[in-house]
Amino acid sequence: MKLLIASSMLGMGVGSWICSKLFVEFWDILTTSVPKEFWDVLTTSVPRVNSHVIPMEDDDKETIVETRLEAHFLTKIQSFSLFSYYGIDRYETKEFTSGDYKWRLILYPYGKEKDSRHVSIYLAMAETNSLPVGWEVNVIFTIFLYNQILDKYHCVRVKRARCFNKTKSEWGFSKYISEKSLRQKSNGYLVGDNLVFGANVFVVHKKPVDEIVALLNPQSAYKHIWNLDFTMLEDVWTSEEFHTRGFNWKIRLYPKGALGSKYNVVPVYLVCVSADTFDIHRKVKVEFCMHLKGRSNADSGQLSHWYTSSNTTKGFSFMNIAKDFLVDGRCTLGVHICVQVIV
Repeated sequence: MKLLIASSMLGMGVGSWICSKLFVEFWDILTTSVPKEFWDVLTTSVPRVNSHVIPMEDDDKETIVETRLEAHFLTKIQSFSLFSYYGIDRYETKEFTSGDYKWRLILYPYGKEKDSRHVSIYLAMAETNSLPVGWEVNVIFTIFLYNQILDKYHCVRVKRARCFNKTKSEWGFSKYISEKSLRQKSNGYLVGDNLVFGANVFVVHKKPVDEIVALLNPQSAYKHIWNLDFTMLEDVWTSEEFHTRGFNWKIRLYPKGALGSKYNVVPVYLVCVSADTFDIHRKVKVEFCMHLKGRSNADSGQLSHWYTSSNTTKGFSFMNIAKDFLVDGRCTLGVHICVQVIV
């Protein structure tokens, strides 16, 4: 029994020695035969338990590739690698104009933040001292790198307008592109140590909407009288135009009735003719009353309406005109109009 146990332990020891020797030989072959470039990629891509996770930038931007681009500004940097040699960690381009404002790009060839391993590029306003107090400019912009091999543009643009003002006159991307991607020869961004980049800048102009509200002094209502003859029925009757408070008006009446029943229900409308030419913001508030006189009298009561370019009529329906109002087929319609507010 003791001999059997000793033999087993000896076998396990020999097996472990053989496995260890085989692993060492395999490791030597792997590290000496695999190309260094592949080995670097392999070892750097393996996640480490204690590695520092860098939070991603906000997602309020998009990266696209454009084949054609009309640039507001373009610059070429020769011998890009000499930025490091000379210790230049920030470069400001010359000024350019877009949207009546002066701009420049600011390049951080090795990142604005320490150890970022990214290139940072920002758009900055120039000559802000001449702008009025409280100035602000809303801008949508794109910053691009030129792919000199494929003749394409690597574009990073903001999805919404950025507000430039006295306290925030620079906007951009702290992690525009990684140093590794920039220097990757197949990407075509750094060819012959030359770098080409630029920007498109679009100023969002906010046109203020002015409004003047005129409340008119009360005065006697304008009165218009229209004699109606129901012996000559037509589908629609329209009065002659009349004028009050700077606006043209007319009355529209449907003598055959809205329900097709003779004299049963007769709609009458006050139409603001001038409203057809109103712009989208213009409107007029009117209070009016319609009076029907004949065998008996009736009125619509006070009606109030805001007239606009899309709402040019307001009316009232009279009942039983033939029975209660007509004298020899005729009656009189009067409209009293009071224009109250003009916007």
